[in-house]
Amino acid sequence: MVSREKKRASLHEKLQILRTLTHSHAVNKLSIISDASTYIKDLKQKIAALNKLEIASPQNTNISEEPLPVVRVQVLEKGFLINVFMDKTIPGLLSSILEAFDELGLTVIEARASCSSSFRLQAVGGEQEEETDGVIDAPAVELAVMQAIRSCPGK
Repeated sequence: MVSREKKRASLHEKLQILRTLTHSHAVNKLSIISDASTYIKDLKQKIAALNKLEIASPQNTNISEEPLPVVRVQVLEKGFLINVFMDKTIPGLLSSILEAFDELGLTVIEARASCSSSFRLQAVGGEQEEETDGVIDAPAVELAVMQAIRSCPGK
């Protein structure tokens, strides 16, 4: 008799957990199970919709082994805000980018970098006053950073 009561209590507890997980307001067993079934069907539909979006996304159509770097350059009052992101890190990449800044005549005023599992760099660069040969613009900075990434010795 005790064993039957334990089984009944265990089943009741499991139904209550199922009810909570599926956000059901049902009281009896059949309704809780029916709500759980509906909930699972909805989840399957959501997964299918997400998979369709993933397949249709342009990121997956351009499959390559090399991760594409994201380089964004914003013009500030006196200089540039440079953001660089890559999915993976490459040894020597930070120094390669900093050398490119130096070649352009940019002085790094402030920078934050992370090179653990991915590469992230946010730097504020200002033009050196000695450099009056030409005006540095955002596309030139972006091109120099992209070239530094491509020609990085650790690649």
